[in-house]
Amino acid sequence: MFRTGFSTVKGVQNMTDTIGWAVSESRVPYPDAVAAMEARAEAIARGEAGELIWLLEHDPLYTAGTSAKPEDLQDPDRFPVHATGRGGEYTYHGPGQRVAYVMLDLRERGRDARKFVRDLEQWIIDTLDAFNVTGERRCGRVGVWVDRTQPGGPEREDKIAAIGVRLRRWVSFHGIAFNVAPDLTHFGGITPCGISDPRYGVTSLKDLGLDVSLADFDSALHLAFTEIFGDARRIEAPVLTQPA
Repeated sequence: MFRTGFSTVKGVQNMTDTIGWAVSESRVPYPDAVAAMEARAEAIARGEAGELIWLLEHDPLYTAGTSAKPEDLQDPDRFPVHATGRGGEYTYHGPGQRVAYVMLDLRERGRDARKFVRDLEQWIIDTLDAFNVTGERRCGRVGVWVDRTQPGGPEREDKIAAIGVRLRRWVSFHGIAFNVAPDLTHFGGITPCGISDPRYGVTSLKDLGLDVSLADFDSALHLAFTEIFGDARRIEAPVLTQPA
C-alpha cells in the first residue's frame, strides 16, 4: 500500500484558484494513481488544494467503468483488469498513451456535467488540430473520432481518445486517454468502450502516420487546455511514498 502526498511549487499548493499541470516522467501503477487522484479530489472539495491536471502513462492494463459488460472482456488473462468508478465501459491503458487525470472543481464552472464532457472533447479536438488531424464528436459515442472513410469505400471511423470521468461533490476525477503511439493490438483483449460494430475501431497519431513525441504532444495539449479551461501552471506530480 502507498499513501499519497503532494509536492508543490512555492505558493501553489493551497491556491484554489490556480490550476496545476503535472507530468509524471515514469509509469505510475494504476492503484497508486487512483489513490492519489481521489485524495487530491477530496482535498479540492474541502478547499485545501488547487485544481490539477496530471499527465502520466501506465503499464498495460484494462479498466472497467461503471457500465462495463463481462462479455466485453474478451481476454481476461492478457493484462491486469481494474474495476474503476469512472463512467463508461472497458478501455485500455498502456505505454504510448497519454492519460490525463482531470481534477477540476465544477462548482466554479457552472455545475454542468454535460458541458464539462463537451469541453473535454473540445480540448482533444483542438489538440488534434495542432497536428492537422480532424477530430470529431459522435452522438451516442463519447470520445473523439477520426473519419477514415475512403472515397467510394465503406464507412470507417476510429476512436483516438476516450473520456471517462466521475464527479464527487462536483469535483471531477479520472479523465481522458489519448492514443499517441500505443500498441493498438492491445485493444484486442476487450471490446473498446463496448462498441463492437466493425465500422468503428481505434487509432493513434502514429497509426495516422505522425511521429509525435509525448513532450510535443503535451505542449499542444497544454495550449489547447488553457484556451478552454484557463491558465495552468507546471507543478510537481503527486508523490507516491511508502508508509513509515
